[in-house]
Amino acid sequence: MSATIQSGERTHDVARANPRLKQASKAGKSLLAHVILLTGCIFFVAPLIFMLSTSLKAMRQITRFPPEWIPNPVIWANYPAVFTYAPMHLYFVNTMIIVLPTVIGATLISSLTAYAFARLRAPGKNAMFVLVLATLMLPSVVTLVPTYVLFAKIGWVGTFLPLTIPPLAGSAFYIFLLRQFFMTIPRELEDAALIDGCSRFRIYYNIVLPLAKPVLATVTIFAFMGAWNDYLGPLIYLGNKNQYTLSLGLQAFVQYQRSEWGLLMAASTMMIVPVIFIFFLAQKSFVQGITLTGLKG
Repeated sequence: MSATIQSGERTHDVARANPRLKQASKAGKSLLAHVILLTGCIFFVAPLIFMLSTSLKAMRQITRFPPEWIPNPVIWANYPAVFTYAPMHLYFVNTMIIVLPTVIGATLISSLTAYAFARLRAPGKNAMFVLVLATLMLPSVVTLVPTYVLFAKIGWVGTFLPLTIPPLAGSAFYIFLLRQFFMTIPRELEDAALIDGCSRFRIYYNIVLPLAKPVLATVTIFAFMGAWNDYLGPLIYLGNKNQYTLSLGLQAFVQYQRSEWGLLMAASTMMIVPVIFIFFLAQKSFVQGITLTGLKG
């Protein structure tokens, strides 16, 4: 009788210990995941922190070894001094001249085209979509020379037109990305709107676009970063220094001010700030799913 009681008590103790073991194992896995993520975060953020730290140092502080992560004293004068060595404000304006049409083409024109491919019925629609996707198979360097010859023939070389007009027609990659997202939207929403007398454009504007905020945020970020960091396009088509973008201006800054690492890091920091701002501005929409967006309705 006593042996039976002791056996029952041991079984009860094991049953109580089992949830504790599971909870401890879960906590250990969570801790390990956080350690790995934190290590990766430090690995990727360290160059950014070093760049920001260097931008606030004098030359004598930069050459010290081991390097100082926290500048002492802080040299804030590096940032206004950048504008005395290079017309960064002009480079910023030139960059925005290229960025705005690219973002408009990626969001407005590409989304209209993607909606037509996803929802409208037309003969040969699938064949046209295959042709659009076929343009993704060609590397950009293959079409670089004929495109340059074409723009030279019509007198666009040396102007912003080769960098602003073609992006207004949209991008095959963005059209594909948006079309695949639009096809996941239930057709019942559009059918109900059509019964109520809505036009296709009103359905696109009032129903489809609000549900497509996540993918539109993704496309906006990709388009902005692509145009903002573009170096090859401006290098080929822009010959006047007054037309330089930030990427070209930064490269020229490296050539002429090689010894001024503090100024170079300050200019680099100012160049990446808008990209970080755009990402955090669109972060909420970036992580939203279509179901959650639809429920917020």
